[in-house]
Amino acid sequence: MIRKLLIVLAAIAAVMPVPAMAERVRDLGQFHSVRSNQLTGYGIVVGLDGSGDDNFAYLTQAMRGVSGRLGLQLPPGVNPALKNAAAVIITAELPAFAKPGQRIDVTVSTMGKAKSLRGGALIMTPLYGADGQVYAMAQGNLAVGGLGVSGQDGSKLTVNVPTVGRIADGATVEAAVASNFDFSEVLRWNLFQADFMTMTRVRDAINAAYPGMARIEDGVTLALAMPTGADTRAGLMANIEMLDVSPAERAAKVVINSRTGTIVISSAVRLAPAAISHGSLVVRIDENPQIVQPAPFANGQTAIEDDTTITARQEGSYVTGIGPGASLAEVVDALNALGASPADLVAILEGLKQAGSLTAELVII
Repeated sequence: MIRKLLIVLAAIAAVMPVPAMAERVRDLGQFHSVRSNQLTGYGIVVGLDGSGDDNFAYLTQAMRGVSGRLGLQLPPGVNPALKNAAAVIITAELPAFAKPGQRIDVTVSTMGKAKSLRGGALIMTPLYGADGQVYAMAQGNLAVGGLGVSGQDGSKLTVNVPTVGRIADGATVEAAVASNFDFSEVLRWNLFQADFMTMTRVRDAINAAYPGMARIEDGVTLALAMPTGADTRAGLMANIEMLDVSPAERAAKVVINSRTGTIVISSAVRLAPAAISHGSLVVRIDENPQIVQPAPFANGQTAIEDDTTITARQEGSYVTGIGPGASLAEVVDALNALGASPADLVAILEGLKQAGSLTAELVII
């Protein structure tokens, strides 16, 4: 029912007139120097209710280091059973222009045999950037949306994912990432998806507002000649981001998810004249053995006589024609009229592509 409803909605949307929609420059791309940076760290979560890593070697070694920093030296050869602690990986994103003292969210995930992080607290952990430098320090109590319980007989119940937690404002920024947006001679703007037509329209929109400022370097990058100085550039960048541009029509694509049977057809898909035949041959074999008794006083034996009935019929056999330049609505209507299942649709679309009728990129994921 849901699939049929989606097909109907797609057909209705396709036949409606679609005006050229203008989008803001900030929705089409971003400035080269304005980006976030990924941070990672290795830490320990304590305070768990017996759902930790136990004698996980990495956890034991890390706990020795933590206890040593706190002035507690474990005797050699002592291997503590740490059911209330878990080794975790911490991930976070450092926003552009983040300054020391600001706070960011962190995600904490187990890396060993811990069953749940519910009720745990993360010990102070440094977060490193790709250059190996420390940019933030994380610590705090975890908020875990999952739940996992088990019984002594081996039965288990798990709701969501209890081995991943989050700490809102759980890390404090300790160092800022240098940015050259305010003093470089040329500031670059990158399109999210390469498209020469869209890039040309963005360049024209910027040059219309600021003559001679923008020039195209490739299908993704636009070079902007701006005066130096953070205050001046910030104002120009804000104005440029709010300019309206009508992007080029997206490329014709048919995306097929072979695992779920989901098929997404872009509005630019067109078909050359073609005919599609769809149906299934059903062959049925019925066995009706008959018992045969010998005549009286014939000295015969009871036997079984085979009686086989074979029938064959073609179910759901259709031939559908598609005219030249068929649009998305006509494609959806034709495939829906065939009563094809998702697996059949995949085969039909692949056949149209091989026959040269489908003018689109076929992407199977």
